[in-house]
Amino acid sequence: MVVLVVTAMITLYVIIAYNSLTRLRLLANGAWADIDVQLKRRHDLVPRLVETVKGHTGYERGTIEAVVAARNRATAAAGPAASGAAEGELSGAVRQIFALAEAYPDLKAGESFLSLQRSLTEIEDHIQNARRYYNAVVRDLNTKVAQFPTNVIAGPFGFRPREFFGLADASEASAPGIEFGRQP
Repeated sequence: MVVLVVTAMITLYVIIAYNSLTRLRLLANGAWADIDVQLKRRHDLVPRLVETVKGHTGYERGTIEAVVAARNRATAAAGPAASGAAEGELSGAVRQIFALAEAYPDLKAGESFLSLQRSLTEIEDHIQNARRYYNAVVRDLNTKVAQFPTNVIAGPFGFRPREFFGLADASEASAPGIEFGRQP
């Protein structure tokens, strides 16, 4: 009788642990799909931004080529770590476009550029939120996969730690500088 109860308890624990790991894996897959959607939205917006800048600036070749090359690398990246690095590079290149706009007042004031800038800012906010959620789910999954006794169940059933989607560029993690005393 005792053996039967112990066997039932172990079986119940294996089922609960397996279902918990499966739930976290599915949440991680869904969270990555959300990031992927937001990244695609950004990738689709970048060519429009480049064309708008080309039309107003007399074609700043180096900056525009850097943005296009960064976008191509970002769309080709696979997995959270590679995507994180490529997306960081793309963000830096897009910041160069916005810095370029400072030298061209007609571009900076143009409605199409302002609309694209607002859309890109909105997408960046969505990416940041999706990244936070994904990393939280991955943290929970990785913790369960590593902790005893769940790790005894995770290994044989093929549950592995996931990569985080992080910032590749340390400058992205730092707060922007503020200069006082300058008049806008």
